[in-house]
Amino acid sequence: MPLTPAGERLLAAAAELFYRRGIRAVGVDLIAETAGTTKKTLYDCFGSKDALVALYLEHRMARYQAFLAERMAPLPPGPGRIPAVYDVLAEWLTDADRGCGFVNAYAEIGGTGHPGEAVVRAEKDAMRRYFVELVVEEGFPAQLGSELHLLYEGASVMATAGGDPGAVELARESARRLVHLAGRAVADAPLPA
Repeated sequence: MPLTPAGERLLAAAAELFYRRGIRAVGVDLIAETAGTTKKTLYDCFGSKDALVALYLEHRMARYQAFLAERMAPLPPGPGRIPAVYDVLAEWLTDADRGCGFVNAYAEIGGTGHPGEAVVRAEKDAMRRYFVELVVEEGFPAQLGSELHLLYEGASVMATAGGDPGAVELARESARRLVHLAGRAVADAPLPA
C-alpha cells in the first residue's frame, strides 16, 4: 500500500534517525517532529513504532538490493562478477559509516519477537542466496556461495565496527582466491563415466 506524503516523510525521518541513533533511542515524538507531523499521524500511517521499524528495514533491504542490482547489471557473465559484489559493498559503506543497519537493528531487537527481526533474517538470507546463485551460475558448488557470504558479512562488520579500512579489499582478494581454487577443483574433477 503506497504511503501518503506524510507517511513518506515519517519513514524517511525514521530511517535516518534509526540508523544514526538506534531504534530504542529514538521515540515517536522525535520521528514525528523531524518529519513535521504529529504522533497521531505516525500511528495512523503505521499503527505502531514496531511496524514502522519493520517497514524501515524492508525499505533499507529493497534500497540495497536495487543498488546491488544496478551496479552488477553491466558486468559480463563470468567468475569475475563474484568478487565484484565486494566492490559494491565498499561503495555502499562510503555512506553507511555506522555499519550494517540490519546487524545494528538485530543488536537491539533480536530475540524479542519484534516484527523487524524477521526482516533482518530475510535480508541476511537474501544476500546468502544471492552469492549462492552467482556461484551456481558459474558451475561452482553452492557451499562456495555460503562461504563468500560469510566473508562479505565479516568485511562489512570489520570495515565499520572493527575500524579496518582494508577489510573489504581483503575479503575481495580472499573471494578471488576461493573462486580460483573452486575453478581448479571443477576443472580437475573426473568426467562422469
